[in-house]
Amino acid sequence: MIANYGYKDGSGEFYISIDTDKCTTCSEKGCLESCPGQIFEMMVDDWDDEVAAVKASERNKIKMTCAACKPTTGRPELLPCQAACKPRGITHSW
Repeated sequence: MIANYGYKDGSGEFYISIDTDKCTTCSEKGCLESCPGQIFEMMVDDWDDEVAAVKASERNKIKMTCAACKPTTGRPELLPCQAACKPRGITHSW
C-alpha cells in the first residue's frame, strides 16, 4: 500500500509517499536517521506492521522542512531518505 503524507496548496502538491509493503521488509529503517529534518517515525499500521510515517506535526510543512534536501538546482539523484531506504520505498511529489 502507498501511504501519502503532506498537503496541497496554491503553490503545488507536496507529498512524501511511502510504499508500506517495501517498508515492512526493511530491517535497517535508515530513513529515520538519514533525514536532516527528522520528520520520520515508526508506527504500527492497520495490519499490525511496523512502518515508517511522516510525523503528524510535520505533514503540513514538509515543503519547508525538506527544502534543504531538495534545492532547485544541483539536486542529488537520490535524497538522503531515499538513499537510506534500501527497498526504495520513499518518493517525493515535488
